[in-house]
Amino acid sequence: MIVALLGAAVIGLCVGLLGAGGSILTVPILVYVIGQPEKVAIAGSLLIVGAISAIGALPHTLARRVDWTAAFAFGPAAMLGAFAAAFVGQHLPGVVQLLLLGGILLFTALRMSRPLPSELVQSGDARARALGLALRGLLVGTLTGLVGIGGGFLIVPALAVMGKLPMHRAVATSLVLIPLQAAAGFAKHFVVLERMGLSLDWNIISIFVLVGGFGTWVGGLVAGRVNQRFLRRSFAGVLAVMGVYMLIVETLALLQEGAA
Repeated sequence: MIVALLGAAVIGLCVGLLGAGGSILTVPILVYVIGQPEKVAIAGSLLIVGAISAIGALPHTLARRVDWTAAFAFGPAAMLGAFAAAFVGQHLPGVVQLLLLGGILLFTALRMSRPLPSELVQSGDARARALGLALRGLLVGTLTGLVGIGGGFLIVPALAVMGKLPMHRAVATSLVLIPLQAAAGFAKHFVVLERMGLSLDWNIISIFVLVGGFGTWVGGLVAGRVNQRFLRRSFAGVLAVMGVYMLIVETLALLQEGAA
């Protein structure tokens, strides 16, 4: 439980500092530390990260850092993708979902180890900008529905590059968008859990939301004082290690099932 509490605090700090990274840490912690079944962990992760991000979004919203134009272009498409992909996710074995997540962790590690492009998209067409954000929202939402991630690690670069937002505004807008698509994905996953006779551990969820919410608040306070390049690279290293671990463990599990 101590390790789980530390993990929840780290999740909150990552969300507060980067506007991303909560769910790609939450699922492995719930599965490998808490010992939850894959389907339960994926559904619970969406609820936990959605709530933590909503807590983190409040001060940014009050400070008027959120770009609502970009949010309205990105959000509905992301929610649609999350809800639709959850229908596909219910038919995937849990081990396959975790293998997908392991691959996404490695992809994310590579992406976050590099700085965001200095050259932003130069199109002045507002419609092209909105369409680009909507298409990226659909992609991120699809990943959310499939493997239970909030998608902030994809939302922030998309907003910074396609949406031409400064990093602090991209992070703030990401924290508003994550709860929306997490809620859309969770709605379907919750129904699937009931059909399978599984239930969420509300005690664990409450603890993670409270500790993670506090971590998000702390992360938001110190975000401006931390070297973002060092932080992103350190976080990328953690993701790479976790991704390799997940791929090895779940591949062995898949091979054992095949042998049996």
